[in-house]
Amino acid sequence: MRNVQVVGRFAPSPTGPLHLGSLVAAVGSWLFARRESGRWLVRMEDLDRPRVIAGSAQEILEALRRYGLEWDGEVVRQSQRLSFYEEALATLRRKGLVFDCACSRAELQRAASAPAAADPVDQERVYPGTCRRGLPPGRMPRAVRFRAPSGIIAFDDMIVGHVEEDVSVRTGDFVVKRADGVFAYQLAVVVDDAAQGVTEVIRGGDLLDSTARQIALQRVLDVPTPRYGHLPLVMAPDGSKLGKRDGALPLPSLDSRRVAETLAAALKILGVDLEPNDPRSMLDEALKCFDPRNVPKVPQVASV
Repeated sequence: MRNVQVVGRFAPSPTGPLHLGSLVAAVGSWLFARRESGRWLVRMEDLDRPRVIAGSAQEILEALRRYGLEWDGEVVRQSQRLSFYEEALATLRRKGLVFDCACSRAELQRAASAPAAADPVDQERVYPGTCRRGLPPGRMPRAVRFRAPSGIIAFDDMIVGHVEEDVSVRTGDFVVKRADGVFAYQLAVVVDDAAQGVTEVIRGGDLLDSTARQIALQRVLDVPTPRYGHLPLVMAPDGSKLGKRDGALPLPSLDSRRVAETLAAALKILGVDLEPNDPRSMLDEALKCFDPRNVPKVPQVASV
């Protein structure tokens, strides 16, 4: 056992109400932290202002309480931490690890040398290196990219096992500040996890592909690398991913019986089979029998 207190976190984007998939991520991260008497934090990842829906952050917090999930400390909001991301970006510039890029997404999509990358967060193709050695004549900078290191980055995921990835091959040089001025998820999450002392990141399996990039940033920014665990994706009955962008239904809120049934469904996906009951009692009982080894490694179909 490590001597450092475990600190976990749940970091939703306030772009709509929580759904079953996000409840699984919240409960999973809560269980991992609380099973070791650790702290559990909540952070609102609200940098992408055009996508933020007014009132969603408060709605998410109310839903967490409704499902028995209480957090430690104040809720951190990324929109209030821009100076910290600027500082991290300045550090990367001083080290020569980022460069300005003039390429538009449309140009990259057309690039014959840019095969599609499995990147659910940024939805980019593998960057072909167009601006790596300087902007083409007459072009203005748009995004800022991190110079992806070559070589394998390996980590042991607490759920899926050993993972290896060469970021330079998988995504190439990736965006850390977008053309619209918004700091990219990859940079902001690394800065925030370090600042909050997060020791373990338990999140949805759709973010597994982001982990190697985040480890690469952690190494050059000289901040600790948390332990990672990626939970099974929750799929709709037709096999599609359950998510806000995919029209997932919000969590039940007014019917206490449905709340209990939905929490039971989330716990079952995490390997804990309990009868619906008061949410707080269910979570207390789940802590007694939760075993990370029972968390499935493959996507699970929503049962509610």
